[in-house]
Amino acid sequence: MTGFGAAEDRVLNGRLRVEIRTVNHRYFNPQLKLPADLAGIEIEMRERLRQLLERGHVAVSARWVEGAATETPGVTVDLARAKQVLAAAQQLKKKLKLKGTVDLAFIARHPDVLTAANGGSVQEQAVQWADVKPIVERAARDVVAMREREGEALAAELTMRLGALEAGARVIEAQAPARLKAEHERLKHAVAELTAGANVDEQRLALEIALLADRVDITEELVRFRAHIAAARTTLGSDQAVGKQLGFLAQELLREVNTMGSKANDARITQTVIAMKGELEKLREQLENLE
Repeated sequence: MTGFGAAEDRVLNGRLRVEIRTVNHRYFNPQLKLPADLAGIEIEMRERLRQLLERGHVAVSARWVEGAATETPGVTVDLARAKQVLAAAQQLKKKLKLKGTVDLAFIARHPDVLTAANGGSVQEQAVQWADVKPIVERAARDVVAMREREGEALAAELTMRLGALEAGARVIEAQAPARLKAEHERLKHAVAELTAGANVDEQRLALEIALLADRVDITEELVRFRAHIAAARTTLGSDQAVGKQLGFLAQELLREVNTMGSKANDARITQTVIAMKGELEKLREQLENLE
């Protein structure tokens, strides 16, 4: 589902901004873009996002909008020490009658000439997950709120699709008795033609009709179909993630519709089954957008 959220706050010596964007995806697929000094908390951030956003492609970006939590220590130069090193090197060259010159690289490599500052305002404390967690959760709450608004619209759409499927099932149920009667007449007519008008054992014919009725009976499919519709409506009313469960129910609904279609030998039932498959396809497409 689509969503966006952002939050920022102070973290140690800096101000951090976190933005979260989500789009449709069948599974939880996070993509994090973090500053180098937040690399140590990436695992905790992924796990928390998995708890808050169970499904979707989740793109997270974090950046320092003011300073940084950890600053690189400055470098100080001990000029007096550098002069001592230079003088000592030149004296050594003169006394030993050595060739070459004393360059900057030689002096800079000498201990204590260049040193990293280690005091004042320098912050050496690493960023902890506890420092960033409140910001991430605030951004995620905005995402969830936006996804919930989209979910309400999707739920209304899915409810309408379920209603259309129920209407189709009622049409099939109403047509079923007439279909059996038509089959009875068709079988009698076929038998009459085959026997060239000879008398037919009505009891035997009735038995054949009963066997035929049993083979083409769709009562069980209609009962299961209605049970799946009821389960889908109940699931839609849940405040939990329902996308995967509804996806399973949609598969079962399609299975029952296909069975009813394969048993039908009636043009009106066949047309209704085709229309119901169309509704199911639209329903399944919408489920891809639902968490």
